[in-house]
Amino acid sequence: MDNTDIKSEQDDLFDRKSYLIASLDDEIRVDHLCKVLLKEFHKHLLEDKEISPLEAGSMASGADYYLRDFMIDNRRTNIFKISPELIYSFAGNWYIINTLEANMVELKDILVGVDHFYSYCAEKKILTRSMAEKVRQACSRYEYYHQRIETFNNLSSDGFSGWNNACPLQQPEVDRV
Repeated sequence: MDNTDIKSEQDDLFDRKSYLIASLDDEIRVDHLCKVLLKEFHKHLLEDKEISPLEAGSMASGADYYLRDFMIDNRRTNIFKISPELIYSFAGNWYIINTLEANMVELKDILVGVDHFYSYCAEKKILTRSMAEKVRQACSRYEYYHQRIETFNNLSSDGFSGWNNACPLQQPEVDRV
């Protein structure tokens, strides 16, 4: 990669349109770009926020799981097309049914990372402060997510439909910024 490629990647890093996904090639490109952005986020936590390496690593890892596994791989959507409903779908449904032993310790770590990531994005003017605050509120509903995990773990016979309908997975939409 020459200096022109590095400069182009840095320009793309904070451009919402760079994260549009319309094909498998786009998905691969966006996943790579997201990894670079997450490294910048991690560096920001360490250097600018002076968060301990262990805590910063946990936050970056949580954001990574949400962004790359849920938003990019599962939803195939722009990581900046965020909404409280996507957080609810992730934490109240997708995480629970896609994790062998869903638990609040792990989920809370993920949600703290997601919250801090989108706050970082608001600082970088990629996202509005208002939306970052909505993300923060959705991420902080720990009791609700704990109840969803417990209810799921106690399902019997045909109880899944009711459980799923109470907090359904949002269907992927055509990706627009």
